[in-house]
Amino acid sequence: MNRTNPGSLAEIARLFFKLGAIGFGGPAAHIAMMEDEVVQRRKWLSQEAFLDLIGATNLIPGPNSTEMAIHVGYLCGGWPGLMVAGACFILPAVAVTATLAWGYISFGALPQVAPLLYGIKPAVLAVVLAALWRLGKKAVKSKQLLLIGFAVVLLLLLTNLGAVVALLLGGVLGAVWLRWRDRNPPTSSNRQSGLLVASSLAERLALAGGSATGAIATASSTAASTTTLWQLGLFFLKIGCVLFGSGYVLVAFLEKGLVAERGWLTQQQLLDAIAIGQFTPGPVSSTATFIGYLIAGLPGAIVATAGIFLPSFGFVAALNPLIPKLRSAKLTAAFLDAVNVSAVALMTVVTLTLAQATLLVPSEATGLGFSLDWVAVAIALLAAIALLRFRLNAAWLVLGGAMVGWASQQLGWLNAS
Repeated sequence: MNRTNPGSLAEIARLFFKLGAIGFGGPAAHIAMMEDEVVQRRKWLSQEAFLDLIGATNLIPGPNSTEMAIHVGYLCGGWPGLMVAGACFILPAVAVTATLAWGYISFGALPQVAPLLYGIKPAVLAVVLAALWRLGKKAVKSKQLLLIGFAVVLLLLLTNLGAVVALLLGGVLGAVWLRWRDRNPPTSSNRQSGLLVASSLAERLALAGGSATGAIATASSTAASTTTLWQLGLFFLKIGCVLFGSGYVLVAFLEKGLVAERGWLTQQQLLDAIAIGQFTPGPVSSTATFIGYLIAGLPGAIVATAGIFLPSFGFVAALNPLIPKLRSAKLTAAFLDAVNVSAVALMTVVTLTLAQATLLVPSEATGLGFSLDWVAVAIALLAAIALLRFRLNAAWLVLGGAMVGWASQQLGWLNAS
């Protein structure tokens, strides 16, 4: 893996703590901010290496942005870097969420943060678009890869196909096409090398997931069957081992497991927990912290948080050493190229959804059912200029967006619910 200027553990800790504290906007925004800091500013990784991490990370369970942080930490600081980067990225969201859970229990209401988010979202959108442009230029190495990317975008927009299935289809079919188009077909040794890497990858990921699940399952069998903490930890550990896709998939798991089956939460509490995950920085999976606090106080928050994030560390530790091997064999390198451009296609679809939710407001006056929110458009444009022309750090963009959102409420311009 191409490392150009790995940082110290202290620098890794500072960077990912900052990213965890300002990481509004979901995984696409988090990854865009990481790309700006790790590739553009610090030169810790090359653009190609960062793209390989995105493509590989999209194929394993767990919160993608957290796993990207763990990957970068591992490459730049080894095993200590892996732990430091992951923990520091998660910690701000967990601390904020636990504090909000305490306030929710104490006062029975959520804070009103809509004005701040109103300004933050378009600023983050500019960061995402800039990263998408840079990553897209690196991922699209040929006309064939461009067509594969377009095909994946169409699949995701026109069908109900899951993101992971679309990535796998793009990767497998793209690899076949790219190798078929190559006048020098893969040798049997290359094919065997690719198959050995794929087999090794499957074994490592199965071992990582199985070990994590087995650890808590074994421990829980020794505890009393009525111990809620063990049940809570095992529930979230299972989710962390199998969770693919967006936050909506997480919501489905939580509604079925906690409301319908166990009755640990009411429907309203679940909705409030989801809202907390949406407007706090960092990974959306920190929703588990809020839920754990509601069910079993601070110990419950700790157990639930550990359960949902622990598998990510295992999956990354198993996957990361294999990425250079995927790149070295011709067949698997073609697969990785196709997966990378498919991952950029997925980011494109997510960015379109984010832009629609951020820049458009319901309106009957236009005859289209919506109109442009010109204040949000202005914030996005100013943020883009500040980022691209003046290289302003994303932290200042988030702060500036929040201030403009607050001012918009005071002036009566706010178009957020």
